[in-house]
Amino acid sequence: MQTAGIKPIKILIVDDHRTIVWGLERLIETATPCMAVVGTATSRAELFEKLSGTNPDVILLDLDLNGENGLDFLGELGRQTAARVLVLTSASDPEVHQQAIMGGARGVVHKREPPDVVVRAIEKVHSGEIWLNRTALGLVVRALARGRESDPEAVKIASLTPRERQIIATVMKEKGAPIKVMAGKLYMSEHTLRNHLTTIYGKLEVKGRLELYLYASSHRLPVDQWISS
Repeated sequence: MQTAGIKPIKILIVDDHRTIVWGLERLIETATPCMAVVGTATSRAELFEKLSGTNPDVILLDLDLNGENGLDFLGELGRQTAARVLVLTSASDPEVHQQAIMGGARGVVHKREPPDVVVRAIEKVHSGEIWLNRTALGLVVRALARGRESDPEAVKIASLTPRERQIIATVMKEKGAPIKVMAGKLYMSEHTLRNHLTTIYGKLEVKGRLELYLYASSHRLPVDQWISS
């Protein structure tokens, strides 16, 4: 269902079971707020073939595609599209859910969940949140903590606030734009932006916007996600 004035969430469904695809299409057609299925795929090859033509906001991905494991190409998917991936799976193992999130998915929902939960998961993932059950979330948090302990750069990046991440994303997008231009895009004063940048430079141990740009590029910071978060 589409409502006037509301931009629908564009969804690409990837599942090799035609019955499930049909059911998901019917569910999404009646979802509120409005959603739209822009395409379906039944294999890895078909998924990548349809990415550019459909330009989805959310990819609803079954991990088991007739013998192909979705975990194996989540990384590649993240490099080719800014769409957020919501894994739809029949696997109950929390470690599988953890692997999906660590691999780049923004959420995992079990196939046995009721329809309203699937719809809510799509909405949350589209808005930038993580959708994961409590057990799997605990595993992910512990894994991230272990990684940060062994990676000092990860500690620095994790210390950034959501607003600071938006500022870095704007620096990356605007490159050499004047401070006044960037401040306008961020809806803040030049003075406030300069103060934020000083804090960011200190956290990441860089000197100036050029070093910040190089740091963000070399560490492949997910600025496309940050700018809209």
